[in-house]
Order: sequence, then C-alpha cells, then structure tokens
Amino acid sequence: MDYPAPRLLTDDESERDSIRTGESREIGEEVLQDLAPLALPELRSMVHEMSHANSVLKLEAAMFEKFFNRMEPRDLTGHLPPDRHGSSLDLGPAVYSRGRRKSKSRITADRLICLTVEQKCDLAQRELEETREDIQRMKENSERVLQNYLAALEEADIRVVDIKKAIVDFEKDIVNTITKKKGSIIASDKVLRYMEDKIRSRDVLKEKIRLKNDSLKVQKKKMQMQLRQKEELGEALHEVDFQQLKIENAQFLEKIEERNQDLLRQKMTVGNALQILNFYKRKLQTTTSMATRLVKDIAQRKESLEKIEREGILVEKERNKAELLNKRLRKQLTEYRVPPVLDYVHEKIAVHELENAIKIWERKVEIAQMALQSYRSVWQKAKLASHELQALLPEQVAR
Repeated sequence: MDYPAPRLLTDDESERDSIRTGESREIGEEVLQDLAPLALPELRSMVHEMSHANSVLKLEAAMFEKFFNRMEPRDLTGHLPPDRHGSSLDLGPAVYSRGRRKSKSRITADRLICLTVEQKCDLAQRELEETREDIQRMKENSERVLQNYLAALEEADIRVVDIKKAIVDFEKDIVNTITKKKGSIIASDKVLRYMEDKIRSRDVLKEKIRLKNDSLKVQKKKMQMQLRQKEELGEALHEVDFQQLKIENAQFLEKIEERNQDLLRQKMTVGNALQILNFYKRKLQTTTSMATRLVKDIAQRKESLEKIEREGILVEKERNKAELLNKRLRKQLTEYRVPPVLDYVHEKIAVHELENAIKIWERKVEIAQMALQSYRSVWQKAKLASHELQALLPEQVAR
C-alpha cells in the first residue's frame, strides 16, 4: 500500500507556525499571571462562564458549518475578487505578514476577528429559513406518504369488499349447484362459464382504466406544454416574484394579526359592556320590583290613612258625645242631693214587701198552671169520650 509523501512546509507556513507557538506561550504566561491572585470560587465561576461561552461558540460554529456546507460553489467564489477566496460573508482579513513578529495587541486583534452582529443575524435568518423549508418539505413528504398509505388502505378495503362479494356470488351460483348436483357435467360447465365471465369483466375494466390513463397522459402533456409556453413568454413566476409574494403574505399576515387583535379587543369590550349591561339590567329589575312594592305599600298606607281619618272623625263624634254626657253627669252630680235616711228605710221596706208579693204571685201562678194542666187532661178525656160516643151513635142508627 502506497502512503502519501509528507508535504513540505513552505516558508510562510513555517513562519506562521512559529508565530502561533510563540503567541500561545505568551498568552499562556499572561493567563497564568492574571489567574494567580484569584480565589477558587472566582476560578470556578470563570470556568462556568467560559464553558457557557464555549457552548454558545460551538452552536454558532455548527450553524456556520451547516450554512457553509449548504452554500453553492458560486457563492464561495463568485462574489470575491480574484486575489481573495472565502464565503459570501466577509470574515475579515486573516493573512499573516511575513518577515516580522507581531506585537501582543496585533495578535489579540487578529485572534478576536469574528462575525459581526449583522452577519450573525443574516446567517441565523437564512438558517431559520432553510430549517423552515426543510420542515415544510418533510411535512409535504409525510403528507404525500400518508396520502399514499390512505390510498393503499382504501384500495385494499375496496379489494376486500370485491373479494367478499365474489366469494358470496361464487358460493351462491357455483358451490350450491355443485353440492346439489355432484359429478354433473352442467356444474363444471357453469364453473368454466363463471370464470370466463369474470376474466371478460376484468378485461373490460382493464381497458377502461387504460383509456382513462391515456386521457390523463394527454391532459398532462397539455398542461406541460401550457407551462412551457408560459415560461417561454415570461409569464412564469421567478424567485423575485416568490420573494415579493412572501413579503406581501407577511404584510397581510401582520394585518390579519392586527385585525385579530382588534377583534379580540372589541370582543373584550363587548364582553365588558355585556357584563355592565347585565348588571344594570339586574339593578333595573330589582329597582322596578322595589318600585312596584313601594307603590303597593303607598296604596296600602293611603287606605290605612283614610281609614284612620274616618275612624278619627267617628272618634271625634264619640268624644263630643262623651263630653256632653260627661257634662250632663257632672251637672247631675253637682245638683245631686242625698235623701234622708228615713226615706231610704221606707224605700227598703217597700222593696222587701214588693219582693214578697212577687214570690206570692209566682206561687199562685204555679198553682194556676197546675190546675190548668189538670183541667186540660180532663178536657182531653171528655173530648175522647165524646168522639167515641159519636162513633157509636151512627152504628146504632144504622141497625
């Protein structure tokens, strides 16, 4: 096996290597001198910060490498002068001078040459667009594959239905006949005829599908010719038109977002207005109910007030009557003179005699009522006897 011969270093490369080794030694000494007075927690925090910065730089380097790999050769050399080679992004000069040693400040300036913020933003934007395009392509591919699978499933379902139908028809037309007529020539002829009919129907279906495919191919050729004619006439859309459409689409999306935000604000305003309206509706309802209740209460109070006024008039009349009676009684009381005691005794005796007379008369009335009852009983008996006598007299006269 032949190994490639080692490449000889040129004067520029050897000088560059020597400069780099010298720079690394000087930088290492400076770093050690700067880190010597620091404590262990400070060194740990510095290590943490440096690791974070290194991870960020690694991400940027990976993104730049992906961007560089995606670039076409014309992007690498087409936009540069003949004496320079590099990417479309201007990374700054990186040529080392010959014949002399660089100072520390020059070494630091060359070492810190990197992408600017605008270049990083441009690179990130282009990488984001590429990623979005990749995601869109993946979505389209996945949708295409999904549609293919769905079409295959639909075709399989149709074929399963056709097979089941063919099985049912075969069992109904052939199997039942063969089981009834075993060893019959008619059954075998029927099977052959069934197979020939199926083959003929498949041929007819195949011819229909072939004609449909031919018509679709003709339509495809027509569409391709029309597209080619449009491209020749310059009617086809170019990359600039797509970019313009993207910009317009972005503007319209911003307007739609603004309208959506405005609509959302209007909805919130309408919701707040509805809440306030419902609150005032409830308040109006309670107020109206309170007003009706107060109207009824006022009417009842008016009725009670009228009743009280009428009662007051009656009471006033009764009071006037009572005052008149009181005046009359007071007048009688002032004019009243106590009779002598002897009159009182005579009156008391008279009352006692009257009471005794009443008792005597009451006893006499009781005796008279008892005599009346006896007389009535006698009268009833006499009456009954006269009725019996009158009843007997007609009988005797009849005899």
